[in-house]
Amino acid sequence: MKIWHFGDTHGYHKFLKVPKDIDMVIFSGDASNDKSPYINVNELVDFIDWYKELDIPYKIFVAGNHETSIERGLITKEYFEQFGIIYLENNFVIIEGLKVYGSPVTPQFNDWAFMKARHKLDKFWADSIPDDVDVLIVHGPPKGFLDLSYSKDHKLEFCGCKSLRNHVLNRIKPKLCLFGHIHNNDDVMNQGTMTISGVDTIFSNGSVVTDRKFGTLSAHGNIFEL
Repeated sequence: MKIWHFGDTHGYHKFLKVPKDIDMVIFSGDASNDKSPYINVNELVDFIDWYKELDIPYKIFVAGNHETSIERGLITKEYFEQFGIIYLENNFVIIEGLKVYGSPVTPQFNDWAFMKARHKLDKFWADSIPDDVDVLIVHGPPKGFLDLSYSKDHKLEFCGCKSLRNHVLNRIKPKLCLFGHIHNNDDVMNQGTMTISGVDTIFSNGSVVTDRKFGTLSAHGNIFEL
């Protein structure tokens, strides 16, 4: 199974270099950009019109914090499914023996879509994500994995979810942990993949834009074989 993972296109999906001979494409959130659900829905429809035409057998979509039109119900799971796209929102699907789980939830930061307070996330992940997931798709990263960004007072910090990290490393142990949300910025590179000693999971930040430099792409996603 050859898998292409990308995310955080923010309206620039048509700039992507689409690889050939892919069995499954996974999008991990933030196809759109505008906070208004009624503008956002047009951005998302444009992405879906492009995504549905990719010559790839399995297409998976997980929303991000910018997908306000989905959170408001203006675009539904059924809308994706009519085009052969698998929409995952805190649930899983089994594809050719692989258990694939997706969630749009990220720690609270300002007032965007699909966010929860950090102190509620440990129970949420425990109740939501099964133990035996092979491919874990989450919009936001586990803490410490390709998640460096600047705080409001311009200090670098790991801004991923600590609770998610604990579940990934100690309980779920997926083959792939796929996310985005935290882009590259001027002097920090988050895009790409990461592994750590003693852990079999491959971590992938599939974001393709750089902060404050929207309008061009700085990456084109990551490819894996399972």
